[in-house]
Amino acid sequence: MIGWEGRVEADRFVAPQRMRITVPIADLNAAPSGPRDRQLLYGAGFEVLEIHDGHAFGRAVADGYCGYVCAQHLAKRPVPTHRVTTFASQIYSKADFKSAESMTLPLGAEVSVIQDVGRFAETAEGFIPKPHLEPTTTQHSDIVVTASKFLGAPYLWGGNSVFGIDCSGLVQAAFLLAGQDCPGDSDLQMASVTATKSNAQPEAGELFFWKGHVALVADADHFIHANANHMAVVRENISQAIERIKRQGDGEVIARGRLI
Repeated sequence: MIGWEGRVEADRFVAPQRMRITVPIADLNAAPSGPRDRQLLYGAGFEVLEIHDGHAFGRAVADGYCGYVCAQHLAKRPVPTHRVTTFASQIYSKADFKSAESMTLPLGAEVSVIQDVGRFAETAEGFIPKPHLEPTTTQHSDIVVTASKFLGAPYLWGGNSVFGIDCSGLVQAAFLLAGQDCPGDSDLQMASVTATKSNAQPEAGELFFWKGHVALVADADHFIHANANHMAVVRENISQAIERIKRQGDGEVIARGRLI
């Protein structure tokens, strides 16, 4: 992980305090109560540099993204042992599916399992069905399969979860679940790829870029991408998508390649 020097201006630097997100989804804002840049899921690590007026300034551990998080959404927690591997899961008050649920966690949220209790895993927040969890060490090498889990999720600018996600958030989620580093914004993603020939047949796992947009190649004929035209994550014919994007005034493909 890179240091704070060179990323923020300060007279001196102090050791950040490692905290974790304690709500299903927390906005990472450009300024206190400002516009959302990205989001962090339950259990995500966040390095806090300072807390002022109820807002914590710091950096997301997963990708180094800096910004402000509501301080009430942070606390010290054990290192997560498991993540949600289904579209979403409930946390129950008891190890019983008929008990009251207290929280809904999205795909990719991370929890620390205390012990197994029958068909449930006990956590500090409650009980989660064991079939909905996998160890955090599990890697999903097939990026397309992982991205497909988000199909139908609503589009949300700056979103990072199945409850709302944007184009770069979808790409990042698919690669992070595969254990591969990936920036959170499409321009940084584009800067991180090895270019492929513009006239080559699209291959699964390749990324196509426009100004402000990115799409993941599912196969030679289809993209998976979150887009504001469908307001959802969809599987779309590549040639038709390229033409539609051009027709609606968002220009030509400006780059394509594979994440380094």
